[in-house]
Amino acid sequence: MKSLSVPVDRGATAGTVRAFQLLGVPVRLHFTFILLLLFLVVTALGYESTAVFAMFILGLFASVLLHEVAHAAVGKHFKIRTLEIVMFPIGGLSRMERRLRPREELWISLAGPLANLLVAVGIFWYVVSTKQAISVQPSDLLHPSGGKLLALLGFANFLLAGFNLVPAFPMDGGRLLRALLSFVRPEDEATRIAAWMGRVVAFGLGLYGLVQGEFMLVFFAFFIWLGAAQESAAATGRTLTNGIPVRAAMITEFHHLEHGDTVRDAANLLLSTSQQDFPVMHGDDVIGLLDRNRLLRALASEGPDAYVAGVMDRDYLALEPAADLAETLPLMARAGRCALVQEGTHLVGLLTTDNLSEFLLLRRFGMEPVI
Repeated sequence: MKSLSVPVDRGATAGTVRAFQLLGVPVRLHFTFILLLLFLVVTALGYESTAVFAMFILGLFASVLLHEVAHAAVGKHFKIRTLEIVMFPIGGLSRMERRLRPREELWISLAGPLANLLVAVGIFWYVVSTKQAISVQPSDLLHPSGGKLLALLGFANFLLAGFNLVPAFPMDGGRLLRALLSFVRPEDEATRIAAWMGRVVAFGLGLYGLVQGEFMLVFFAFFIWLGAAQESAAATGRTLTNGIPVRAAMITEFHHLEHGDTVRDAANLLLSTSQQDFPVMHGDDVIGLLDRNRLLRALASEGPDAYVAGVMDRDYLALEPAADLAETLPLMARAGRCALVQEGTHLVGLLTTDNLSEFLLLRRFGMEPVI
């Protein structure tokens, strides 16, 4: 039987492409980060010193990567594996394999800003010792010059550290705030407080950007608001599902496909039922899962007479009915819209994102689950 886990390849954050691997950790670029890179490339083409501008951008990229590697290194100290590093327009995100305890989150969150501070101190020490120009202004970041390149990178690392220490999600400061609050408050309540701080910061930053005509600040505010909202929603979901087994939310009436069925059979079942994800069985054993997207791709590439056994997903997510529903939420978010619930080798139900959303909605209105 499959364990309560998600394969690494399936665990990639949606909307990302894999760029390279650093110290065994996949580094992925979010599509919004790629758009930002394209914008910077277009900007650099009209800049008087394209080489200097490119070196400055590469230096910033390396600084953000170092920040995330520091998170991963401290996570490794606590024996927590980093699944991936995702680059967003407002910075990076190191995704850990499990939820962090308050003490772990405290030190892991601090590691990134401290790494940037050390880089900044090291750069300024070198600049001073070699008698180079150290006088920089924030406006110089938009127009880097060769004579101030190192000093600007040092200044940028100070800004990265300071920006990430703002006590609001999704920055490290918000995670630090949650970790500290978790010592005296329940973790989900601490998360909601830090998420509320994130919304306040996003609103203030966005308003200032609109008034001053600094639309890049509005851009950053938008991402901060989204990050805070996601953390708040995750905290609410954990509160509503904590201590409740998977069996309380799973679907127990469902259709399945046999290994000898064709894609045509699956398409007919998709049309005649409201179900979009179908377990594929061989006798009493589950051998795979065919979801709507795989079915449509198979129709386009293999044709309706192809066998479902050849196009199904064999690396699906399997859950135990007694597993804590709160612990499955991040697994469901990464694995897709459906998981199979198995008791030993026996299939007992499906857990879909649609049904999970309905379950959370009913719980929010005070309905007690049937366990």
